[in-house]
Amino acid sequence: MKKYTEFAGQLRSELEKDILPFWLNRMQDGRGGFYGRMDGNGHLIPDAPRGGILNARLLWTFSSAFRMFGDPVVGEAAQRAYRQIRDRFYDTEFGGTYWSIDAYGKPLETKKQFYAIAFAVYGLAEYYRATSDTEALELAVKLYHDIEAHSKDPELGGYLEAAGRDWSPIADVRLSERDRNDAKTMNTHLHILEGYTGLYRVWPDAGLRVNLTELTELFLSRIVRPDGHLGLFFNENWEPQTGAVSYGHDIETSWLLCETAEVLGDKDLMTRVQVCSRHMAEAAIEGLAPSGGMIYEFNPESGEHDASFQWWVQAETVVGCLNQFRLTEDEEWFERARSSWDFIRRSLLCPDGEWYWSLNPDGTPNTTDDRAGFWKCPYHNGRMCMEVWSFFSTFAPCLKSI
Repeated sequence: MKKYTEFAGQLRSELEKDILPFWLNRMQDGRGGFYGRMDGNGHLIPDAPRGGILNARLLWTFSSAFRMFGDPVVGEAAQRAYRQIRDRFYDTEFGGTYWSIDAYGKPLETKKQFYAIAFAVYGLAEYYRATSDTEALELAVKLYHDIEAHSKDPELGGYLEAAGRDWSPIADVRLSERDRNDAKTMNTHLHILEGYTGLYRVWPDAGLRVNLTELTELFLSRIVRPDGHLGLFFNENWEPQTGAVSYGHDIETSWLLCETAEVLGDKDLMTRVQVCSRHMAEAAIEGLAPSGGMIYEFNPESGEHDASFQWWVQAETVVGCLNQFRLTEDEEWFERARSSWDFIRRSLLCPDGEWYWSLNPDGTPNTTDDRAGFWKCPYHNGRMCMEVWSFFSTFAPCLKSI
């Protein structure tokens, strides 16, 4: 029992003494909202654009931490993030949320990326869960309906990637410059699944249940490959466009699918998802290095590995391995989770707060990419801490006295 209490205590401490203080003390802008960027060396760029994804992830993280631990300072930060979504990112004319705003709150990039809108749903649902603010729930439901109206493919299933501000088609639907310009992606589907799961937990609507069930079945039938890895990019007909493997997404999806099936409460679906989850987790740990870190990606067509150790991949590895420990009671999965956390502590924690973006293959910390920014946020690592604490608080009630 001691090893469990120590593990849970270490991760709660990481949340409360490192991750949250960094964002509370260094990233809140006195003009309102949160700064958009801090570079890899810890230099703040106060006038950087502000991304909808970052703000929605901040909303989720602060809301979840406030719900779990009740710190009023964290609750105030959650309210600040909520007001930014409501007042700055939400498009009152056409619906949906903007991709980005400038440092003074004016719309900048107004395209509608459904991945980003799904994160707004996720954050708003968690804020409602933490505060019972019905206005936030109403906005989450509006955004859910926007996704269903403008992204869903009624003929071939699944969801398309992006649209213009007025929901018109656009040529470049990529989520980022490193992505392929394909009609459907695993990544957008995963985070629509995540957002819808959070919304269904607080708003068990019959139509949402149907959509969430269909999306789960789509992962089982279309997106998870026979080898346990995820297909990443597809055309409209669901034909795979690449054989690349993303180990972090494999392990992340392995536990998020379980969460969805459990929130839905469908026993048959839960059984099938758990079998698939185990297969995915076993495939994902092909990317585990002897150090305990999980490498980023593998391209079987070229035989090349991206052997960097990105912050979010390590955080999801901890949660995914712990989920397998929960399902199987196999101690080896717990040891993998703990080994991954030990790797994080050795390699990714910045001396002055938060985590480095990654550890380079040569063992040096990556200070080229952001410490905080459009993609770098406290959602993966903060959620890791809360998932571990939540699990062991249930698994071992004595943890609540730590």
